[in-house]
Amino acid sequence: RQCRYFMCGSNPAIDPTFAPEQLAGGGGAMIPLAAYVDRMSVAPGETVRVHGRGPEGAVLNARIVRVISADPNPELGGVRTEPVASEVALKAPLSERDVPLGSYGEVDLKGRLATLGSFSFTIRFQCTRLPAVDAEAPLAAILDGSGGVVFAMVVDGQGCLDVRSESCSGELAIPFALNTWQTAVFRYDAEAGTGLLSCVDARAGGAETAPVELGSFDFADAMTLRFASYGRHQSIPAFNGRLERPELFTRALSDREVAGLSHGTRATDPFASWDFSKDITTSRILDEAQHGLHGRLINQPTRAVRGMDWTGREMAWRHAPGEYAAIHFHDDDIEDCEWPVIAEWTVPDALPSGQYAVLLQAAGETENVPVFVVPKLGQPTARIAVLVSTFTFTVYGNHARPEWVRDPEWQAAWREQTAEWGAYPHNPGDHPDLGLSTYNTHTDGSGIAIASWHRPMLNVRLGYLTYPYPEIRASGLRHYPADTHLTQWLEGAGFAYDIITDWELHHDGAARLGDYSVVLTGSHPEYHTREMLDALEAYRDGGGRFCYLGGNGFYWKIALSPERDGVIEIRRAEGGIRAWASEPGEYYNQFDGEYGGLWRRNGRPPQHLTGVGFTGQGNFVGSHYRVTDDARASRAGWILDGIDAPTFGGSGFSGHGAAGFELDRADKALGTPGHAIILAQSEDHDPEAPWVLVPEERLTHLTTIPGDSDRELIRADMVFFETAGGKGAVFSTGSITFCGSLPVNNGDND
Repeated sequence: RQCRYFMCGSNPAIDPTFAPEQLAGGGGAMIPLAAYVDRMSVAPGETVRVHGRGPEGAVLNARIVRVISADPNPELGGVRTEPVASEVALKAPLSERDVPLGSYGEVDLKGRLATLGSFSFTIRFQCTRLPAVDAEAPLAAILDGSGGVVFAMVVDGQGCLDVRSESCSGELAIPFALNTWQTAVFRYDAEAGTGLLSCVDARAGGAETAPVELGSFDFADAMTLRFASYGRHQSIPAFNGRLERPELFTRALSDREVAGLSHGTRATDPFASWDFSKDITTSRILDEAQHGLHGRLINQPTRAVRGMDWTGREMAWRHAPGEYAAIHFHDDDIEDCEWPVIAEWTVPDALPSGQYAVLLQAAGETENVPVFVVPKLGQPTARIAVLVSTFTFTVYGNHARPEWVRDPEWQAAWREQTAEWGAYPHNPGDHPDLGLSTYNTHTDGSGIAIASWHRPMLNVRLGYLTYPYPEIRASGLRHYPADTHLTQWLEGAGFAYDIITDWELHHDGAARLGDYSVVLTGSHPEYHTREMLDALEAYRDGGGRFCYLGGNGFYWKIALSPERDGVIEIRRAEGGIRAWASEPGEYYNQFDGEYGGLWRRNGRPPQHLTGVGFTGQGNFVGSHYRVTDDARASRAGWILDGIDAPTFGGSGFSGHGAAGFELDRADKALGTPGHAIILAQSEDHDPEAPWVLVPEERLTHLTTIPGDSDRELIRADMVFFETAGGKGAVFSTGSITFCGSLPVNNGDND
């Protein structure tokens, strides 16, 4: 079973998708005990709900711990927690649950079809992946109250269009072309008892039609119309592809009307007509006909995508919604596992802000789910705030890395190191049944653009390893576990701090930060909304002191669902080191209608906020910094007090060096203030890593936008500058591995 993941440093020669049978049960067995929380951050007095599945009827034990370190490396003491004397209320008993993968649309027919006789149904479709050879997937289906198929239009594994019903099925087998737009038309004449199925190819300028003799259709119990699926928990696979403009008529269309479809002419007087170009920012689907049979979308398919009528004259769907009247459905879309609430925890009023976790045990199985306790708005408990990047965690949630499938030795090494260290044992590469990350692709090869935290995110766990080979990668951590290197160091050094997540930053703005003397980021604050950047800039320019302690930060622009908390959209628009590339014309978010992609492409390069921005990437290895010639004598020389050697940061628990993997540099053309001081720069990055310059800096194979060579541009700059007349300030390290060097020698290091 081959699969490929487009991401930084991946090999594009490997097949991109998991097979459907892997989605059903994963590459490995289903995780016996798995859970997720309805919210990742919570304040005292508020309640977090734990949703989960587990062995049927097993006794569940749930408790809360305060997280000291999520790094399982025994050299650092392994995962360390402290018990919290706070009760967790058990709710529903454990039960075995599946994951309802696959998106679809659903319409309540309200009994309107009970007396339907002659009818026609039309729908435009672009199939992007065929079902299995012996299977079929519905474009649309009318179902009775028990889920039986009254009428369905399907595509099969041979690349043919057909119809189905409970009483009969046509063996029409009209072939269609994959990845091209077609219009499917079925006409039924009740008086003659005959049906005609047509597949209209607008590009070919004609229709292929096949007649079939059918018995009568009985719509007396017709309850529901579904697009792209028969519904959740069905054994029949969901449709992969785009659907547009489904219409139902209470008559059999004429040959002339069907012929007109190939020229874009619509038949008149539909009984129901669903216009997918309406309400694109929502999960609603609207019926423009008189009966108002509106519907809803399940499992968040992708909207704001090109339809059959796309001309390329407009790139923003808001300007020409009729050209974006399609919805892209996938058989592996997932918005919410919809598992029952198995436990609830109400945060005690006196509990300090910090990183916590819910630990679950049942039938010899264990699970842990991080929860971040934040102070109430306007009630800080420390002078320092640590900004936790839960949106970035979610965007990367269940990232199945390319090495997992292309390198059996790598996979074996991961399993061996995980077992040796007693680390978290489950890898997303084994469990695509939980839905993969936006750094992976759907089964049809299209990029995963929407992420949700309403499912277990295996790489957001205490003890999760991203990379094996500790002799090269050290602890090999990223994101949540890696960020505990910072908080572990803060506690060891005796600094009190509050936790603030990007959820509070987005919703509360600068008011959430104004009471703090300093705000620190973790290792990789990559994904941000406009509101988050506005809040950080307001804090900085209002006299706040901001420490950016990572790399590749403030890079991608995201949009949040206007309907559902914890659902995030990313469009991989032009530019950037990308996991996949959005299709032309699909750079604008469906959730807010704004242009997506890099913040740099939106006129807000990271250098404008932090003084540095993403410049180069290599493998997960680190190097050191060298103090610049004038740094010690500068007005910021006090930052280097106690560092007597010309270099520092040559060891660490992330790649064995403080400057590595993903590096940021200063650039005045992109917003680094003219008075900024570069205190140190990294050097000696292994040319065999390999290292690459970010594509947005490249013009040709020989030239770059700044004019310097790749080697000169691939570096981490440690930068300091003041704001607001010297009251505010920014300190940036320019490296994703910097925080991993803080705990070296129990914090007593350079």
